[in-house]
Amino acid sequence: MWLQYILLCLADAGSTLNLPPDLKYTSSHEWVDVQDNGIARVGITDFAQNELGEIVYVDVSPSSEELPSGANFGCLEAVKTVSDLVMPVQGEVVAVNEELESMPDLINKAPYGDGWIAEIKLSDSSEVDSLLDHEGYRKLVDN
Repeated sequence: MWLQYILLCLADAGSTLNLPPDLKYTSSHEWVDVQDNGIARVGITDFAQNELGEIVYVDVSPSSEELPSGANFGCLEAVKTVSDLVMPVQGEVVAVNEELESMPDLINKAPYGDGWIAEIKLSDSSEVDSLLDHEGYRKLVDN
Protein backbone atom coordinates (compact mmCIF):
# COMPACT_ATOMS: atom_id res chain seq x y z
CA MET A 1 0.00 0.00 0.00
CA TRP A 2 2.80 2.42 0.85
CA LEU A 3 4.57 1.65 -2.41
CA GLN A 4 1.51 2.61 -4.42
CA TYR A 5 1.05 5.82 -2.40
CA ILE A 6 4.72 6.80 -2.70
CA LEU A 7 4.85 6.04 -6.41
CA LEU A 8 1.69 7.95 -7.19
CA CYS A 9 2.88 10.93 -5.17
CA LEU A 10 6.24 10.97 -6.93
CA ALA A 11 4.98 10.27 -10.44
CA ASP A 12 6.34 12.56 -13.10
CA ALA A 13 3.77 12.82 -15.88
CA GLY A 14 6.39 14.06 -18.34
CA SER A 15 8.71 11.08 -17.93
CA THR A 16 9.30 8.51 -20.62
CA LEU A 17 8.18 5.09 -19.44
CA ASN A 18 9.83 1.83 -20.42
CA LEU A 19 6.78 -0.43 -20.86
CA PRO A 20 7.12 -3.58 -22.95
CA PRO A 21 3.78 -3.99 -24.77
CA ASP A 22 3.67 -7.79 -24.38
CA LEU A 23 3.46 -7.73 -20.57
CA LYS A 24 0.54 -7.20 -18.19
CA TYR A 25 0.71 -4.70 -15.32
CA THR A 26 -0.91 -4.08 -11.95
CA SER A 27 -1.90 -0.89 -10.18
CA SER A 28 0.61 -1.89 -7.47
CA HIS A 29 3.39 -1.62 -10.10
CA GLU A 30 4.19 -5.26 -10.78
CA TRP A 31 4.51 -6.73 -14.28
CA VAL A 32 3.45 -10.22 -15.34
CA ASP A 33 4.79 -12.30 -18.23
CA VAL A 34 2.90 -15.56 -18.75
CA GLN A 35 5.13 -18.33 -20.10
CA ASP A 36 3.91 -21.17 -22.34
CA ASN A 37 3.97 -23.62 -19.41
CA GLY A 38 1.35 -21.77 -17.32
CA ILE A 39 3.97 -20.12 -15.14
CA ALA A 40 3.97 -16.34 -14.81
CA ARG A 41 7.24 -14.50 -14.30
CA VAL A 42 6.76 -11.42 -12.10
CA GLY A 43 8.79 -8.31 -11.33
CA ILE A 44 8.37 -4.63 -10.63
CA THR A 45 8.07 -2.05 -13.36
CA ASP A 46 10.82 0.28 -14.49
CA PHE A 47 8.73 3.13 -13.10
CA ALA A 48 8.59 1.45 -9.67
CA GLN A 49 12.30 0.67 -9.45
CA ASN A 50 13.14 4.22 -10.51
CA GLU A 51 10.94 5.70 -7.80
CA LEU A 52 12.20 3.32 -5.11
CA GLY A 53 15.84 4.01 -5.86
CA GLU A 54 18.66 1.54 -5.34
CA ILE A 55 17.31 -1.87 -4.30
CA VAL A 56 19.59 -3.36 -1.62
CA TYR A 57 17.69 -6.46 -0.44
CA VAL A 58 14.99 -8.79 -1.75
CA ASP A 59 13.00 -11.13 0.53
CA VAL A 60 10.87 -13.66 -1.34
CA SER A 61 10.49 -17.36 -0.66
CA PRO A 62 8.73 -20.07 -2.62
CA SER A 63 5.47 -21.11 -0.96
CA SER A 64 3.92 -24.54 -0.71
CA GLU A 65 0.46 -23.03 -0.66
CA GLU A 66 -1.62 -21.00 -3.05
CA LEU A 67 -1.79 -17.28 -2.32
CA PRO A 68 -4.72 -15.08 -3.36
CA SER A 69 -4.37 -12.12 -5.67
CA GLY A 70 -3.45 -9.09 -3.58
CA ALA A 71 -1.58 -11.05 -0.88
CA ASN A 72 1.93 -10.05 0.09
CA PHE A 73 4.55 -12.51 -1.14
CA GLY A 74 7.73 -10.74 -0.10
CA CYS A 75 9.36 -7.35 0.18
CA LEU A 76 11.98 -5.12 -1.40
CA GLU A 77 14.31 -2.98 0.64
CA ALA A 78 15.66 0.14 -1.02
CA VAL A 79 17.99 2.76 0.41
CA LYS A 80 14.96 5.00 1.05
CA THR A 81 12.17 2.58 2.00
CA VAL A 82 10.85 -0.98 2.34
CA SER A 83 8.02 -2.07 0.07
CA ASP A 84 5.76 -5.12 0.00
CA LEU A 85 5.46 -7.26 -3.11
CA VAL A 86 1.85 -8.03 -4.02
CA MET A 87 0.59 -11.15 -5.79
CA PRO A 88 -0.76 -9.92 -9.14
CA VAL A 89 -2.83 -13.08 -9.60
CA GLN A 90 -3.79 -16.09 -7.51
CA GLY A 91 -1.19 -18.84 -7.51
CA GLU A 92 1.78 -20.49 -5.89
CA VAL A 93 5.26 -18.96 -5.83
CA VAL A 94 7.29 -21.82 -7.31
CA ALA A 95 10.63 -20.10 -7.96
CA VAL A 96 12.55 -16.99 -6.99
CA ASN A 97 15.36 -15.29 -8.85
CA GLU A 98 18.34 -16.52 -6.81
CA GLU A 99 20.66 -14.00 -8.48
CA LEU A 100 18.89 -11.25 -6.54
CA GLU A 101 20.31 -12.60 -3.28
CA SER A 102 23.80 -11.37 -4.18
CA MET A 103 22.81 -8.73 -6.76
CA PRO A 104 19.50 -7.10 -5.78
CA ASP A 105 20.36 -4.11 -7.97
CA LEU A 106 19.58 -6.28 -11.02
CA ILE A 107 16.03 -5.03 -10.46
CA ASN A 108 17.29 -1.48 -11.07
CA LYS A 109 19.49 -2.42 -14.02
CA ALA A 110 17.08 -4.74 -15.88
CA PRO A 111 13.61 -4.77 -14.31
CA TYR A 112 12.06 -6.66 -17.26
CA GLY A 113 15.00 -8.99 -17.83
CA ASP A 114 17.50 -10.37 -15.32
CA GLY A 115 15.75 -8.42 -12.55
CA TRP A 116 12.62 -10.59 -12.50
CA ILE A 117 11.63 -11.50 -8.94
CA ALA A 118 9.51 -14.67 -8.84
CA GLU A 119 7.67 -17.25 -10.88
CA ILE A 120 4.07 -18.06 -10.03
CA LYS A 121 2.15 -21.19 -10.99
CA LEU A 122 -1.18 -19.70 -12.05
CA SER A 123 -4.39 -21.03 -10.51
CA ASP A 124 -6.46 -19.59 -13.35
CA SER A 125 -4.64 -18.19 -16.39
CA SER A 126 -7.72 -16.19 -17.41
CA GLU A 127 -7.18 -13.99 -14.32
CA VAL A 128 -4.25 -12.37 -16.19
CA ASP A 129 -6.75 -10.92 -18.69
CA SER A 130 -8.08 -8.58 -15.98
CA LEU A 131 -4.68 -6.92 -15.52
CA LEU A 132 -3.67 -3.69 -17.24
CA ASP A 133 -2.07 -3.63 -20.67
CA HIS A 134 0.85 -1.25 -21.24
CA GLU A 135 -1.44 1.63 -22.28
CA GLY A 136 -3.64 1.18 -19.21
CA TYR A 137 -0.58 1.19 -16.95
CA ARG A 138 0.80 4.27 -18.71
CA LYS A 139 -2.46 6.12 -18.00
CA LEU A 140 -2.27 5.04 -14.34
CA VAL A 141 1.18 6.46 -13.75
CA ASP A 142 0.66 9.55 -15.92
CA ASN A 143 -2.25 10.73 -13.72
